Amino acid sequence: MFKISVCLLTYNSERLLHEVLTPLLKVADEFIIVDSGSVDNTINICRNYQIEPIYHSFKSHGQQMNVAIDLAHNDWVLCMDSDEILDEETVAFILALKAGEDPGCERAWRLSRYWFVLGEQVRTIYPVSSPDFPVRLFHRKQTRFNDRPVDDQAVGHGYSSIIPGFVRHDTFYNLHEVFNKLNSYTTRLVLNKPIKASLLRGFVSAIGAFFKWYLFSGAWRKGRVGLVTGLYATFYSFLKYFKAWYLKGKLNNKMRKESHSKTSSARLERQD
Repeated sequence: MFKISVCLLTYNSERLLHEVLTPLLKVADEFIIVDSGSVDNTINICRNYQIEPIYHSFKSHGQQMNVAIDLAHNDWVLCMDSDEILDEETVAFILALKAGEDPGCERAWRLSRYWFVLGEQVRTIYPVSSPDFPVRLFHRKQTRFNDRPVDDQAVGHGYSSIIPGFVRHDTFYNLHEVFNKLNSYTTRLVLNKPIKASLLRGFVSAIGAFFKWYLFSGAWRKGRVGLVTGLYATFYSFLKYFKAWYLKGKLNNKMRKESHSKTSSARLERQD
């Protein structure tokens, strides 16, 4: 038998927080919430469940998860986001797992996570297919989250198994959230990962993404929601190259201005 610390990340999460917390409380021997500055009712909801969130400024999802993991007192942690809802089958499996012998620290388990966009279940959302199976239950001294700017992963475990069930990943719940995350993800990617600055590559990548993630994936069958996921993939593929191109242009202009300033200063010194 072993104990589990649930590590949950929140930020303006009041929309689903009751649904997220209720099943997690059934499996948690300790509950850690790391909040990155919520201004809605998130903090009060947590306190109503006798959980005091800990503030930590957000830099990356992986880093935020590792902060929560470091605060855990139990070796086994279940790491969750505030738009992921466990079903009864998943909860029952984790409870049965806890009642057994303590597994080796190299073990890890993956959630069966199904993506929802604008309230509808989808088969794909760039760059993943649904369901996907992220590692979320593991030994904190063996496994950590890497620091990729987007699409970070838990790494370090020896081998993993899939937890049966249906974890609802209710993300991109309105069009504002779709475009907000599109902008946020592509900006973080460009600022933290080398991307070739090329408008041509951006156009070619966008066209390829539209065919792959809208037409070939069958997303077109989902009507308006499918079109949203197809355009999300298209814009994401273009924007990461466009923003890299734009940033490179700004840096080049800055370097030219600095060079011009130094040249002008040198000329003035010679005249003096």
